[in-house]
Amino acid sequence: MERETIEKARAGDMGAFEAIYREHAGMVFGVALRIVGRVEDAEEVVQDVFVSVHRSLGHFQGKSSFKTWVYRIAVNMSLNILRRGRLARQSELRMPEGAEFEDGRNTFEDRLAVEEREVRVSELLELLSPDQRACMALRVSAGLSYEEIAQTLNVNINTVRTRLRRAREVLLKARAQRR
Repeated sequence: MERETIEKARAGDMGAFEAIYREHAGMVFGVALRIVGRVEDAEEVVQDVFVSVHRSLGHFQGKSSFKTWVYRIAVNMSLNILRRGRLARQSELRMPEGAEFEDGRNTFEDRLAVEEREVRVSELLELLSPDQRACMALRVSAGLSYEEIAQTLNVNINTVRTRLRRAREVLLKARAQRR
């Protein structure tokens, strides 16, 4: 994100803030969905994140990248939802009404296969602790490096490595048990 756009948004330029939203909303949604497991809750996180970003732009100091700062807000809000117990134990992943598949497939069988895969991924993520889920979401969905994840979560890089290793162990064990 260009520093100029951030400065304009700080000064109250709604067009600049909309540009920030357009650039980051999809990534925030993807990370939130992997952490909270439900489309409705991920949408709520996105709204809350950008309300917070708008209110807190004046506090962004540039010590980390803007993307890292936004991700930190998204992860914290997602984890807060999990910790407050606002989510049902059984995660339910549904496509929002009117949503289109980005890959262009349009047959019923293709849609069903995509939805089934997403449900399986969601069920597997339910096996992870919230901290492990956050690390996996940032690594897989957002494509962040270990260093970026450590900055986003404000933890040591070795903690990130440990959480990801343990998460992979849990997922591999679950896969072995399904066979």
